Amino acid sequence: MPKANETTNCLIQRTTKVFVLSPFLDTSTGETSSLNPVKDKHFIHSSATHVEHRIGFLSNNPCNPFLLPNLRNLSFSRSIHDASLNTQAVIIANDKNPDVESSQIAEDTEKLLKMLTSHGTSSGIESVLNSADVQVSPALVVEVLKKLSNAGFLALSFFRWAEKQKGFKYSTESYNALIEALGKIKQFKMIWNLVSDMKQKGLLTKEAFALIARRYARARKAKEAIEAFESMERFGMKPELSDYNRLIDILSKSRHVERAQQVFDKWKNRKLEPDIKSYTILLEGWGQEQNLLRLDEVYREMRDDGFEPDVVTYGIIIHAYCSEKRLNEALEFFELSKASGFLPEAPTYNAVVGSYCWSMRIYDAYRVVDEMRKCGIGPNSRTYDIILHHLIKARRTKEAYSVFQKMSDEPGCEMSVSTYEIIVRMFCNQERVDMALRVWDQMKAKGVLPGMHMFSTLINSLCHDNKLDDACKYFEEMLNMGIRPPAAMFSHLKQALLDEGKKDTVLILAQRLDRIRKTPLIG
Repeated sequence: MPKANETTNCLIQRTTKVFVLSPFLDTSTGETSSLNPVKDKHFIHSSATHVEHRIGFLSNNPCNPFLLPNLRNLSFSRSIHDASLNTQAVIIANDKNPDVESSQIAEDTEKLLKMLTSHGTSSGIESVLNSADVQVSPALVVEVLKKLSNAGFLALSFFRWAEKQKGFKYSTESYNALIEALGKIKQFKMIWNLVSDMKQKGLLTKEAFALIARRYARARKAKEAIEAFESMERFGMKPELSDYNRLIDILSKSRHVERAQQVFDKWKNRKLEPDIKSYTILLEGWGQEQNLLRLDEVYREMRDDGFEPDVVTYGIIIHAYCSEKRLNEALEFFELSKASGFLPEAPTYNAVVGSYCWSMRIYDAYRVVDEMRKCGIGPNSRTYDIILHHLIKARRTKEAYSVFQKMSDEPGCEMSVSTYEIIVRMFCNQERVDMALRVWDQMKAKGVLPGMHMFSTLINSLCHDNKLDDACKYFEEMLNMGIRPPAAMFSHLKQALLDEGKKDTVLILAQRLDRIRKTPLIG
C-alpha cells in the first residue's frame, strides 16, 4: 500500500458523501460461478448511512491512497435493504447460560425437523409433534420456521401446533418467517390472513409488506407487488422514501426494471424527492438488463437533479459497459472514477480485467492486476479465475498453469474451489489426469473441499483412462461428503464397471447411492 506521506501533494480537498460500496452482481446459485467478469458476486449495495470522507486529488497516483483506510473499513451487506435490519425479534431475559440455551434450541430444532420431514404430510402432524418432548419458546419457533422456509405447508402446520403450546409467544419475527415460507408456495390468501392477525396483535411492521411484495415480484406478479406495498397505508403506516427505495429495489432485482422505473417516475411527479440510492437502484437494474440507453438516461437525470456520481455509480456504469464488451467506454468511466477521487473496488477492477481478456489483450489485463497490487486492493482469486478461463479458452494452457502456480505466492489471495476446478478440468480435457490428481491433492492439503461438478469431471476422466479403482475411490468419497452425483456421471461409471465385469461393485455403489438419495434434505 502507498505510504501516507505520498498524499501531501494534494491539490484540492473537499468533503463528499460516499455510499458504502458493495458488489452488485449475481446472487449465489450454489453452483460454480460464471466466469463472466460482470457476474462477480461481490458487488452489491448497502443501506448503511453516508460516510464522510476527506478526499484529495493526487496528480500522478491512480490509487488516491489516502482513500484506502476509509473505503476498506466500510462494512458490506447483502443488498441496499437488508431484510434483517427491519425484523423485530423477541428477546427473553433470563439467567440461563446463552451457549447452553442455544445448543438446546439447535438440538430441539433438529428433532422437530426430523419428525416433520419424516411424517411427510400435514395431516396428523399435531399428534406426532406432541410426542417431541421439547420446550417451545419464541426463539425455537423462529428457528424451525426459518428451516422450513422451503416447505410452506409444513411451516404453517408447525406454527398452528406451536401456538397451542406452553411457552409460545407471538412475535413479529415468527410471523414474518411464516409469511416468507408461504410466499414461496404462493399462498397469498393465507398470507393476508396472517397480516390481519399481526395487525390485531400489534405486531405488524413495514417488513411484512416488503416480504409480500418481494414474493409477488418473484412470482412475476409486479402489479400485485406494487398493490401490496400501497396497502401499507390501509393498515395505518405511511411509506417513506426508504420504503419506496425498497420497493423499486425489489422490482428491479426481480427483473421488473420497467415497473420500477414507472414507480420512481410516479412518486417523483408527486414531489417526493429521490435520493442517490433511488438512482443507484435504477442504474443497477438497467445495467443488469444491459440496457445502456436507459442507464444513460437515468445517469443524466441524476446529474441534472444535482447528484454527483460516487463510487457505486461509477462501478455500476463500468460493469454495464464491460458486460456489453464496450471496453473503451468502460475505460473512460474507469479513469474518470479515479480522477474524481473514487478508487474502484476489486470487483470493478475484475470487470476491466475481464474485458481486456475478452478482447485478448492479456498483457493489458496483467497491467491492471499490477495496478491493483500497487493500490493494495488485490488481486483476489476471482481476478485469477477470469484470467485462467480466458487463457485456457485461447489454448494457452502452459501459461495458465504458470499463472495458477504463481497464485500461491500472491499475498492475501486464497485459491477458491472454482480456481482448482478450472485447472483440474483443463488437465482432464488434455487427458493429463495425473496432473489433475496432483492439483486435486494440493487442494485437499489446503483444506479446500471439492464440489459436485469437480468430482464429476475427475471421475469421468478416470473412467476414460480405465482407472476404475480410482474412479470408485473418488465416487465413494463424494458419497461420504453427502454429495448426490449426477445421473449421467453414475451411468458412465456403472457402464465402465460392467464392461470390466465388475457387477458386484456396481451393486454396492448403487445401494450406497440409493441410501443417499433417500436421505431427506433439511435446511
